[in-house]
Amino acid sequence: MVITSLLDTDLYKFTMMQVVLHQFPGAQVEYRFVCRNAGSAGVGPLAPYVAQIRDEIRALCDLKFKDAELAYLRSMRFIKSDFVDFLGLFRLNEKYIDVQPLPDGQIEISIKGPWLHTILFEIPVLAIVNEVFFRNTHQLPDFLEGRRRLDEKIGLLQQSDLRALKIADYGTRRRFSVAWHEEVLRTLNARLGSGLQGQLAGTSNVLFAMKLGLTPLGTMAHEYLQACQALGPRLRDSQVFAFESWAREYRGDLGIALSDVYGMDAFLRDFDMYFCKLFDGARHDSGDPFAWGERLLEHYRNNRVDPRTKTLIFSDALTVPRTIELYRRFNGRCQLAFGIGTNLTNDLGCEPLQIVIKMVRCNGQPVAKLSDTPSKNMCDDEKYLAYLRQVFDIKTAE
Repeated sequence: MVITSLLDTDLYKFTMMQVVLHQFPGAQVEYRFVCRNAGSAGVGPLAPYVAQIRDEIRALCDLKFKDAELAYLRSMRFIKSDFVDFLGLFRLNEKYIDVQPLPDGQIEISIKGPWLHTILFEIPVLAIVNEVFFRNTHQLPDFLEGRRRLDEKIGLLQQSDLRALKIADYGTRRRFSVAWHEEVLRTLNARLGSGLQGQLAGTSNVLFAMKLGLTPLGTMAHEYLQACQALGPRLRDSQVFAFESWAREYRGDLGIALSDVYGMDAFLRDFDMYFCKLFDGARHDSGDPFAWGERLLEHYRNNRVDPRTKTLIFSDALTVPRTIELYRRFNGRCQLAFGIGTNLTNDLGCEPLQIVIKMVRCNGQPVAKLSDTPSKNMCDDEKYLAYLRQVFDIKTAE
């Protein structure tokens, strides 16, 4: 059984779910699975493992939150008691998810139902697909190579001029396995240290945060801003509506805004002086990170905000060398945070699966992500994409 706890997911799923409970409890959504590197030489078909994936999802849907897990969530300052009470009754329902093989050897996963009751599927289902695939295709994993690579990364981070550089684990979705994920985290914690004096800032994984005494990290993901395209008063104001709804829920806490649902130009048009001052910073997840950082720092200065008081979080396909480059460019000019995912939890010498589950509809209406990396765009309605580009004046080619 791959997933043994409903806490084995990313923190931002709970922070978004709390907003859904309080502000959008009736929203109906649809998610779709995509393997971005399907057909690559190192990635075989997923269809042969459909039965195993279904069995794992069935086991996932049998899980309930344990009392100790609920107590841990309740201890977080931004989690409200009524939300924890709701989670005490919560279970994922298998009727909302369907997994089918496709003629090309890949698979189709569709998730449809109430947002409140489907939001927790994404991360564990992706982890299930990964682990089922790798346990069938790499029955003798090269853990020695994985440890060698991890040791090399730690060595780079321990350079004398990098002692203030902190990284976080964002690798739940695409990890090689749950056991390898835990070994990586334990090694990082032992070698780099955590807390105020260490270089491991924390993990997005709530279960391992609780288990290993690490800081759980996360705020919002793309699906939240995408859903607001259907939930807000009008499409052009959907990004502003999303940020204002978030601020209404958390009153200044969890103040990191996601910047790439409509691209950086559209983000900066909406992220005015009010939001510059209200939010603690922003997260990069597509496009050139160096250009993004420079533009955001300039935007803060233009809005009479000292960039040194704001946090820039980088999380797009980071490697340790790229993290070090970014740190050296921006250190001292702002607060910095780095979330490393696949490169930490699935780097054993085999090609990782580039898999995602993204929201494609909310309340029957298409929703889309138009990032600064065109390959990350996701929408199955070309007319809606064209309309979205027109409304937000997005010039980026698909």
